[in-house]
Amino acid sequence: MQASEETTGTAATGVADARLRAVVGLAQAMAAAPDARGAAQVGAGRARGALDADFAAISVWERERGRLRVLVNDGLLAPGEEALPEDESYPLGEYPEIAQFLAQRGLGELFAPDGLPRAWVQSAEGGASNGPACRARAASLRRRGRACCLVAPILLGGRAWGELYLARVAGKSDFDDEEAEFGTVLAAQISAGLAQSERLEEVSRLAFTDPLTGLANRRAIDARLDAALEEHRAEDTVVSLVVCDVNGLKRVNDEKGHEFGDRLLEQFANQLSLCGAMLPGAVVGRLGGDEFCLVSAGPSADEVVRVAEELCAQALTLDQGEGVACGVASTGDPIGPVTTADRLFRLADAAQYRAKSGPAAHPVVAGRGSLPDPTVSLVDAGPKPGPAGRRTERRRFRGARHTADPGQLLAATLAVLDERPHPADTLGRLEAVAETVAQLLDAVAWWVSYVPPGSGRMQTARYGIRRMTRGPGSTRAQVQRAVNEAPDAVFDLAAYPLTMTAIRGGCFGLRTGVPGNDPAEEAVLVVGGYRAMVAAGGSNPAGSWLVELFADESTLSLAGVGPTLRALVAVALAGPPSPP
Repeated sequence: MQASEETTGTAATGVADARLRAVVGLAQAMAAAPDARGAAQVGAGRARGALDADFAAISVWERERGRLRVLVNDGLLAPGEEALPEDESYPLGEYPEIAQFLAQRGLGELFAPDGLPRAWVQSAEGGASNGPACRARAASLRRRGRACCLVAPILLGGRAWGELYLARVAGKSDFDDEEAEFGTVLAAQISAGLAQSERLEEVSRLAFTDPLTGLANRRAIDARLDAALEEHRAEDTVVSLVVCDVNGLKRVNDEKGHEFGDRLLEQFANQLSLCGAMLPGAVVGRLGGDEFCLVSAGPSADEVVRVAEELCAQALTLDQGEGVACGVASTGDPIGPVTTADRLFRLADAAQYRAKSGPAAHPVVAGRGSLPDPTVSLVDAGPKPGPAGRRTERRRFRGARHTADPGQLLAATLAVLDERPHPADTLGRLEAVAETVAQLLDAVAWWVSYVPPGSGRMQTARYGIRRMTRGPGSTRAQVQRAVNEAPDAVFDLAAYPLTMTAIRGGCFGLRTGVPGNDPAEEAVLVVGGYRAMVAAGGSNPAGSWLVELFADESTLSLAGVGPTLRALVAVALAGPPSPP
C-alpha cells in the first residue's frame, strides 16, 4: 500500500515537473519569436504539445465585427483549415461561453480563484448542458474529426483579447478538469508572451515613426537615405534630398500656444505627404522640431525640384505659418561626388540655410547657382565628416546634446538598459529610463512612483532634480537628495484620474494654463514651478509604477513623447520584477 502511494506521488511529481518545464519553454520560445504572429504560432504549438492535443488554434476577438478571427492553426488540420489563414473567422454568437467572458458578464463563474479566466471543455458527444449551442459545437467537432476540445480565454492588458483552442481526435481521452486548469495556465503565459511581442512591435514602430505627424522620423530617413545611396553607387540611381524648415512656428507657439503650433506642423506634414506622393518611392519625414525632409531615389533632379516648388507654394497657403525655407540637393545636379549621406545632408542643409534669407515661394537648389556655386562652397568650406563609420552632426547650429526624436530616445535609452548589469531591479531600470530621457529632453526633474499590489495609494520611490525652477515650490530643489533616496510623498490615486489611467499602462501629457486641465494634476505642476509634464506607467508582478518627467521653458517640447516613454517603461517592467 505504501509503495503504491509512493508510486502515485512520484508520478504526480513527474507530471508537475513536466508541466513546469512546458510553461518555461513556452515563455522562452515566445520571447524569441520575431513578431506577434510568430509568437502566436509558437504559443499554439507549445500548448498543443504540453497538453497532448492534436490541434491548436489562437484566435483574436474583433470587437468591431463581433467575431473571433483565427490567427494561427497548428497540428492536424481539418479540410479547409490553413496554418496561417487569411480570413478564417466565426460569429461570436455561436460561442456563448466565450461571448459571456468577452462581454465580462458573470465574472464570478468565469474566473478561477487565482484570478485567471477559466477554461472549459466540450465533447463531440455533447455535455452536461445539452442545449442548442452545445449540440452545435459537438456537431462542429464531429465534422472536423475531433472528439473533444478545450477553450481557454486570453487576456491582454487586463482586457478580453481572444482564446486558445485545443482539440483531440478520437481514441484519446477527453480533457479532464486538471488539464483544463493547466490550459488556463498556458493561456495566461501565452497572454504574457503576446503582450511582450506587441510591446516590442510598438517599440519598433515608434523607433521609425514621428508620433505627432505619423511621418517617418530621422532614424527612418537616415536608413532610407543610406539604402538609396547604395543604389546610387551600384546603379548610378539619382538620389535627391529636400530639407524644409517651417517658418513662423516660434511665433505661433508664443502667441497662440503649442497646440496651434502642433496643428501647423501637422498641416504641413499633410502637404509634404501629398507632394511626396508625386515622386514614386519617395519617403517623407520629420527630422525634429520644425524641420522636415523628403528622400527620393529614381526620379530626376528636375522632377524633385518641381515637387519642391509645389511644396513651397502650398506651404504659403497655411493659415498660421509663413511658408517654408526649402533646400534641395540631388546627385543629378553638379554638386560633386556624393559618397556618404552626410555630404548630401550638408548640401541640402546649406541650401535650406540660404533659403531662409530668400523668398519662401521657391526652394534653393545646390549646384544650380552661379559658379562657383555658393551652396557647394559653403559645404566644402565647413567642418568635415568624422571618422569612417561614425555619423557626425549634420548642422553646425543643431545641438547634438538634446533631442525629442522618438527613435533617438528609444535607441539611447535601450542602450543604457542593455549596459546595466543583469538581473537589475525594477526601480533601477525605471531610474535608467527616467534619467536618460530627462537628459535628452533637458527636463527639469523626474520622478518614479510605486503602487503596491491591491493598494490605492502611490508613493514616490525615487527622484532626480536636474536644475532649479523659479516656481512656488522651487525651494524644494535647493535641498537635493541623492537619487537613491525617496521623498516622503504619498498620493491617493482616487484624486488623480490621469495618473490612475497611466499606472495601468497608459500615458498622458499636461501643460499649465490649458482649459480643461484636471485641477489636482495641474496643481502638482504649479506647486513645483513646472510648465509641463509627461507621464507613463505600467505593472509587473511587484506592483504598479509611474515615471514622470517635468519641464520648464528650456525643456524640449514634450508633445508626442508619451507613447515613447510608455514603450520604454514597458521594456523596463518586462525584466525581473522587484518592489522598491
